[in-house]
Amino acid sequence: MEKIWLKSYPKGVPSEINLDEFSSLVDLFDKTCERFNEKTAFTNFGVKISFSELRSQSENLSSYFMNELKLKKGDRVSIMMPNILQYPMTTFGILKSGLVVDNINPLFTPRELKAQLNDSGSETIVIAENFAANLQKVINETSIKNVIITSLGEFLGLKGVLINFVLRNIRKMVPKYSLPQSKNFKDALKIGSNFSFKSQNIQKEDIAFLQYTGGTTGGVKAAILSHRNILANAIQVREWLGTKLKFGEDLAICALPLYHIFALTCNSVVYFYFGANNILITNPRDIPGFVKELKKHKFTFISGVNTLFNKLLEEPNFKDCDFSKLNITIAGGMPVQKTVGDRWQETTGCLMVVGYGLSETAPAASIDPVDGDTFSDTIGLPIPSTEMSIQDEKGKILSSDKEGEICIRGPQVMRGYWNNEEDTKKALTKDGWFKTGDIGIMRKDGFFKIVDRKKDMIIVSGFNVYPSDIEEVAMKHEKVLEAGCIGVVGDEGQEVVKLFVSLNDGATLTKDELMQFCRQNLTAYKVPKLLEFVNEIPKSNVGKILRRELREINNNA
Repeated sequence: MEKIWLKSYPKGVPSEINLDEFSSLVDLFDKTCERFNEKTAFTNFGVKISFSELRSQSENLSSYFMNELKLKKGDRVSIMMPNILQYPMTTFGILKSGLVVDNINPLFTPRELKAQLNDSGSETIVIAENFAANLQKVINETSIKNVIITSLGEFLGLKGVLINFVLRNIRKMVPKYSLPQSKNFKDALKIGSNFSFKSQNIQKEDIAFLQYTGGTTGGVKAAILSHRNILANAIQVREWLGTKLKFGEDLAICALPLYHIFALTCNSVVYFYFGANNILITNPRDIPGFVKELKKHKFTFISGVNTLFNKLLEEPNFKDCDFSKLNITIAGGMPVQKTVGDRWQETTGCLMVVGYGLSETAPAASIDPVDGDTFSDTIGLPIPSTEMSIQDEKGKILSSDKEGEICIRGPQVMRGYWNNEEDTKKALTKDGWFKTGDIGIMRKDGFFKIVDRKKDMIIVSGFNVYPSDIEEVAMKHEKVLEAGCIGVVGDEGQEVVKLFVSLNDGATLTKDELMQFCRQNLTAYKVPKLLEFVNEIPKSNVGKILRRELREINNNA
């Protein structure tokens, strides 16, 4: 197939990458730590850890895994914690041991936690004490044998003592638990330091991560990502952003959780490789607190999802942050409303670019050029060494401007789903295409545009209606904060559009006023037949609208 997108490539970006630069993620990690040594790698609550300290601590943890716990290459180790300094220590400690990282959403219910642990077969977990009570409830129904517990303030000195006291005794955010065989994180490091670290023979094709896919379907399914997959994507993104980055000088805001593939690759690998200081935001839902932290830094990079950027823009103090050094803003994980992109650029002076991908693609497949002038409503161009196509239901590649399923092929595409041959066969074609389940088009200039999730498409009187179209329009109303859209069964058994809306603080808006606004901006068959105001649109922890929960709200109405 012709790669027409190459004609629109930014100057200096190669069409292909060199995958021989590093032998594994551990090789990249070691070389980066040697290069930047005493420079700051991560900062959390004002406390810093250098590249050399990070390497030392990760090797102590690796020694504990291999010598004390007797873990063997390929064993899975789960991580369940928010963005704190222990997260990168643990991630690289696992990888340096030849083990596999199983990232777990720390806000999982006991039921969800049990399901993932049983699917991964993990026998070891590193967990923040805030979530230990949930582990206690299900541990006897899983394979977990080794538990390492840490606290949010464990590496924060005297400040950490205060943080732990407040969380435990005032906010009551650490429920009582009993895991008598557990080991404290610092104790594990101390035990590990008594052994000489032994490097492992790690190859590109070894599994690095079991990355469980987002929470929109409710199922348990893990993409198998090798060292090669993550390395390839890191190099691809590096080549795409490279002209805007300076080794050892960048300051990156990491607000997305590190268990999510977006932050994992972008912050833990790409910006780490550039010697950036990654500012870990432990609780980005506390928008006033988040903005207070942002005010302390002249940050050069921030990534996030539409809902996060929207909430920042709504915070009155956000405009007072110092944006003088900000030169890259990347949005992903969900469609970005043009109103949000435009307001971001107006407020910060920095263009917001959109990246597109999935857990299965490690994650980036396409990114908007970072040298543009205005926010684009596309998902950009396929990044180096990546092919994207629009295919029909029979796998035929369609010409430009034709709607079909977005398919991706490249070195970042997963090996398959963990212990799930059936879904692997459905998702990966024999000739290497990953079928995303997203409907989109490719323009004549090679830019791709996503229309919506295939499964979320609503059919009204034979016409295809995509929820994101309706949400985009509703969001343009000055009194609307967020919107979510689903298809429901109407009185006559046909599918109709239902819109859920949350309003800005203090705003009042009638259903008739909003419906009139929709009629002014949408083709008749797209106008919602039903409208419901809610306090908040349900979203996953990375900001994706949970249409499944909207359907539950509708069914319980």
